[in-house]
Amino acid sequence: MEDLSVNPLVQSQTHYVAIASPPTPAPSPGPSHSNIPRKRLSQAIGALSFSFGSSIPTQDSPMRRQFLTDVLNSCTPSELLFISTTIAPRLKRDFLYSLPPELAIHILGYIDDPRTLARAAQVSKHWNRLVHDEFVWKRMCMWYGFVNALDLESEGRERAPLETSYEDKIEKWPSVNVLQKTVSEGRLARDSDYLQQLACHNKLLSPQVYHQHFKSSYMTMMNWRHGGHLLRSHRMPVINPDMGVITSLALDKDWVVVGLANSKILVFSAHTGVLQRTLVGHDSGVWGVCLVSGSSHAVSDDTGRKTHRRRVFSGGLAPQTSSSEPQSFESALPPALRYALGLNTDIDGMRSSPDFTRTSSKSVGSDQCYSSKGWGQPNALVVSGGCDKVLRVWDVQSGLCIYELPGHSSTIRCIRTLDNRPIAVTGSRDATLRVWDIQRGRMLRILEGHHQSVRCLDVCGNKVVSGSYDTTCRLWDVDTGECLHVLRGHFHQIYSVAYDGVRIASGGLDTTVRVWDAVTGRCLALLQGHTALVCQLQLSPTLLVTGGSDGRVITFSLSPYNVVHRIAAHDSSVTSLQFDNNFLVTAGNDGRVRLYETQTGNYVRDLSEPSENVWKVAFGRETCAVMCRRAGQTVMEIWSMKPTETA
Repeated sequence: MEDLSVNPLVQSQTHYVAIASPPTPAPSPGPSHSNIPRKRLSQAIGALSFSFGSSIPTQDSPMRRQFLTDVLNSCTPSELLFISTTIAPRLKRDFLYSLPPELAIHILGYIDDPRTLARAAQVSKHWNRLVHDEFVWKRMCMWYGFVNALDLESEGRERAPLETSYEDKIEKWPSVNVLQKTVSEGRLARDSDYLQQLACHNKLLSPQVYHQHFKSSYMTMMNWRHGGHLLRSHRMPVINPDMGVITSLALDKDWVVVGLANSKILVFSAHTGVLQRTLVGHDSGVWGVCLVSGSSHAVSDDTGRKTHRRRVFSGGLAPQTSSSEPQSFESALPPALRYALGLNTDIDGMRSSPDFTRTSSKSVGSDQCYSSKGWGQPNALVVSGGCDKVLRVWDVQSGLCIYELPGHSSTIRCIRTLDNRPIAVTGSRDATLRVWDIQRGRMLRILEGHHQSVRCLDVCGNKVVSGSYDTTCRLWDVDTGECLHVLRGHFHQIYSVAYDGVRIASGGLDTTVRVWDAVTGRCLALLQGHTALVCQLQLSPTLLVTGGSDGRVITFSLSPYNVVHRIAAHDSSVTSLQFDNNFLVTAGNDGRVRLYETQTGNYVRDLSEPSENVWKVAFGRETCAVMCRRAGQTVMEIWSMKPTETA
């Protein structure tokens, strides 16, 4: 083989090209961008310290800012961390402490989350005193809709603090005048003066009324959402299924009254759930019950003995002539029952027989729980009627029947009682309504006009609305017996009515809901959406909620008239419906009791275990009563939503 390395021809064909080396990259910039060398900068800092001592010049000049920038750029990370930890506490500022107390409280009034206020109260003693001001918690009560539910009477107080606005009370505070004077003089009043006077005034006026009320109401609302506990569950074996049916239910803050098809009326304590009374006297099934709350307050007289003081009666009936004076059973009553009705009871040395010649000027709507405020009688009363055609008045305290009032010629189908007046109105299958004086035991007048059975009633003030199987509604004046309007428009039987003094709502077998003007009798709206009988109605100033045999619950807005929520609540007929500002409770023949949010229509939870069917449900602020059939037995459940610490 030929050696190429020594071959001159091959060697002459090889070419070598010189390659330039790559450029060296510039060094990365250091942490300091200052134009001042570090040694010179140290000398400048020393000269600055020598010139100004430990103080810093107050002139805010570009040169000073540039100098500070150069100083920071020349610092190491550890030095910057030291500067940051030194400066951060000096930048913190308690803005609430710097403001006048009334402005600080006004700012806190915009917080809508109570948990945020609770955390704010832990910041400092000053914040704690501001957070506990009553104005803050009044705003919270208004935000959550708790002001209307404020029941100060249960705490032994009167309602006067609610009738006076918070702003009116502020004008009477001497501390505000002192504060305004000090501010006008250029001196800010600190919490040591203003808040001490504020706390002293609140203590004398109404100590923590709104704060305590909000705390209780908020915890109760949370129990509606997530908690609550069963007070008692009463089970009644049923031999004849028709006799164990619960037909009617009434509830107030003290009592739960249940009417049954077996002619009995059961009275339970709303506080403990214990069965207190069984009212026996009706000859056949009870179809309607109403509860009239007692109005007495126990007070101590000069001898220390407990007595009862009654509120002055503020309403009554139109006067009647002696020639038409109806028959009264009052004279035959024993003293104990006369006392229960408030007859011959002295108040401050004056005979307190009610003056029935004055009509209440304020219209009070009916209660969805079929309860009403009393007219001043010491004891709670139950008014009932049914298939025996007799209206009965019972004393809850003793369980005795006070009056048996005959008059109707057929079954009493519906009953309503008026607030603050001893008046009951009944509707019957004999196509008439009758007005009763339940304090003196007499029928006052007969309201005639319907041609078929009167199926439903609702009252407001001294007016009553009746719905009949003759497809009409009628608006009556209770005091005169006059029929003010005949409302025609439905094509089939009417099963439900609601009346708030301004509007009348009616629903029936034609699957429609009509809204009427109570003043003119004109039909304002025809609302559709149900596909079967509309059997449940409730009105509020802004909403109308309806329930039907199709299992639907529909919320209508009243301005304008349109559908807000359409809820497929149950698989069969809706048997009960009730709502307030926060919650909507429905019950159905599918055995479910469900809770929804009123404003959004969102499902929250089931309130009770599933059953075969639910007859009635009613709830108050802290109590819920569920009447159902479960495992072949009639079950009466009473639930409490009170906070555990106060239950």
